[in-house]
Amino acid sequence: MELGNYLPLVIFTGIATIAAIAITAAGSLLGPSNPTKQKQIPYESGSNPIGSPKESRFGIRFYMIALSFILFDLEAVFVIPWAISWNQSEALGYGLYSFGVMFVFLTILTLGLVYEWSQGGLEWD
Repeated sequence: MELGNYLPLVIFTGIATIAAIAITAAGSLLGPSNPTKQKQIPYESGSNPIGSPKESRFGIRFYMIALSFILFDLEAVFVIPWAISWNQSEALGYGLYSFGVMFVFLTILTLGLVYEWSQGGLEWD
């Protein structure tokens, strides 16, 4: 590999960085700035909070469902490219090996889902 092959990537990264900085600076400098007391409060709804933030904590089930979503979203990230490149790996002689690796991966994820489901981790009460 030659370093010259990476020149377009470096140029594109530089242009993207400069564009991001320019857009952020333009928004800060040219945008309206009229802060009011109502806009400065940290609550988006504009209503006064009831109780303190320490009293209203999220349950662990919220985090379990969020973690499950991320896990199965990553599953799609791995399975879709594998399925698209299946013909190429089969042509190279790695078809059965590739299938076995993906089968083990999906089996582990399925067992995790069954366990979480059996423990009531997907119940929203």
